[in-house]
Amino acid sequence: MIGTINGKKVEFSKDQTVLEVARANGHFIPTLCELADLDHTPGTCRVCLVDIKRRNDVNHRIVTSCTTPMEEGMAVLTRTPKVRQMQRLQVELLLADHNQDCASCVRHGNCELQDVAQFVGLEQTRYNYPEFYERRTRDYSSPSVVRDMSKCIRCFRCVKVCREIQGIDALVITQKGLETEISVRDHLPLNESDCISCGQCILVCPVGALAGRNNIEDAMDLIYNPELITVVQFAPAVRTAMGEEFNMAKGENVEAKMITALKRLGVDVVLDTNFAADLVIMEEGSELLHRLKNKGTLPMFTSCCPGWVNFVEKNYPEMTPNISTTSSPQQCLGAMAKTYLAEKMDLDPDRIRVISIMPCTAKKGEAQRPEFQRNGRPDVDVVLTTREFSRLLKREGLDLAKLEDSQFDNPWMTDYSGAAVIFGNTGGVMEAAVRTVHKLVTGNELDAVEYTDLRGDALRREATVDLGPALGEVKLAVVHTLKEARRLMDEIKSGNSPYGFVEVMACPGGCQGGGGQPRSKHSYHGTARERSQGIYNIDKNRTIRQSHNNPMIKRLYADFLKKPLGHKSHELLHTTYRDRRRRINHSMHEIWKEIEERS
Repeated sequence: MIGTINGKKVEFSKDQTVLEVARANGHFIPTLCELADLDHTPGTCRVCLVDIKRRNDVNHRIVTSCTTPMEEGMAVLTRTPKVRQMQRLQVELLLADHNQDCASCVRHGNCELQDVAQFVGLEQTRYNYPEFYERRTRDYSSPSVVRDMSKCIRCFRCVKVCREIQGIDALVITQKGLETEISVRDHLPLNESDCISCGQCILVCPVGALAGRNNIEDAMDLIYNPELITVVQFAPAVRTAMGEEFNMAKGENVEAKMITALKRLGVDVVLDTNFAADLVIMEEGSELLHRLKNKGTLPMFTSCCPGWVNFVEKNYPEMTPNISTTSSPQQCLGAMAKTYLAEKMDLDPDRIRVISIMPCTAKKGEAQRPEFQRNGRPDVDVVLTTREFSRLLKREGLDLAKLEDSQFDNPWMTDYSGAAVIFGNTGGVMEAAVRTVHKLVTGNELDAVEYTDLRGDALRREATVDLGPALGEVKLAVVHTLKEARRLMDEIKSGNSPYGFVEVMACPGGCQGGGGQPRSKHSYHGTARERSQGIYNIDKNRTIRQSHNNPMIKRLYADFLKKPLGHKSHELLHTTYRDRRRRINHSMHEIWKEIEERS
């Protein structure tokens, strides 16, 4: 099919919209609500206006390009005076009931609404009605996610990702007209709702209406307190995403520059969460073998992802016994820093404060769980996301791209295997576990270190590992996104699951796609492949690629823990779970009111 855009001939297929054809042919049209990765084109922002003239029609019409199909012989104009004037007016109207305190907004300088305002040539806003936005909800109840609906532009991207990618459906559209708001289901505070704090809604929000809780000042208070000893750890997936915030190559490993940056900030001890990932494999792998040998609860689920743990506690609490009791790498490192490291470095544990840099918003809530409090203090004191850490560096005048490389210099808790770093990818925890479990059972390393059956981006992947005559073959499953996890859980409950060991990551792609990672404007997980490949490249280049071969892990057990699943390990590295299912009794009036709000 053939038409024209701005006088130039374009070819297209039957089902393409004007916006899709324009993009394919290099014609820029501004958008706010649309997000192609999610197949999300609600047409609510009305910014993508164009002038069209259909074949055999004498009239020109102004339409939204994201919802209008391209037709044979259609002539499209994207920059006529009328189109530009209407786009400017539409942006003005969006700003009229939008909180314009931009200087303090977390998205200042990285806001899609600001970008559009610049594109349409907006020089001033004639309308401002604070009485509209000031009465909208501001919810600070969650330790992970902040909702400020005074900044919401009603693009509905967050509802789409929560409902169709994650299958949580915690966010709903309420009211009509100027009163329209993105609310939490059943009008609950976020921390009391079905939200599992994955932060995927934050990644797609074009403005500052959804954001991670800001703990930068909390971290700075610790770092610049001379009475305290600050220990900072950073997760596997952070090092291949952090560079995006400083215009470095996508997927580039910036580990060495992050060490330099942390030392420049005045951090006392810089550690690697990868070390604790190796530790987790030793404990979790041993736990799996114990369950297999003693007919324990199966399938065993991985426990590294706090969004996944939240999901089980809130939706399938009867299946919490299936979750490995091994704490996540973040929490294991915090516990070791305040015990083993304190002992080795002759430090007062009461003066140690642990700061984590994580790709994950749910890690903030994990650190505050009462199960991870010891003697009145948390194992991990403050959690910063990748985005927060980049903002902290920029505040302190540090450009990561211009810093020299440094190496870890702590002799007790920094070395790591290739198995540890692949924790950042979906399937990585399972692959790392298989590398070690096979050795523990058979006494032999896997013939091929890379267990490629567990890699890829399919939402569910399966493999089988042979654990010798005593245990036989064990069926494995890897799942990412909670919508797919729900399908799996329902299969297991119905007795239709063959699996013995299951890895679940809440976020698409695993930790590298976490809710605390750098955003890609107008794209959902736009750099996922580069980040993932960067992680696999680190694994490939490590001299040691199995957790059980990490010499620092061997020393930790020899000098302190003694053995996996031992008394001290259970005390410091294992946890318990709770029933957090929400029980609701709706009246018919409430049910009918919700139906009316949805219609």
